[in-house]
Amino acid sequence: MRKLFFTLLALFPLATLATTPRTVTLAVHNMTCPITLKKSLGKVADVNAVQIDFDKKTVAVTYDPDKAQLASLTEATTSAGYPSTVQE
Repeated sequence: MRKLFFTLLALFPLATLATTPRTVTLAVHNMTCPITLKKSLGKVADVNAVQIDFDKKTVAVTYDPDKAQLASLTEATTSAGYPSTVQE
């Protein structure tokens, strides 16, 4: 029985234990350079994807909520010169 348990445990992918990435939309009202925003958010640890909608002045950020904090995302945009708020 123990061999079966350890065999199944070895076959069980560790990725399934990881949390599901979260996507949040940030409102950036004074956005003039989307490239700067994308670069600054890309430097935040565990950000998986950044999608910018220049017309709506929003940025959709996909990140690992266990490793990256929401505050670090808004701090990154503010440091780039574009303060942002979480869009509900």
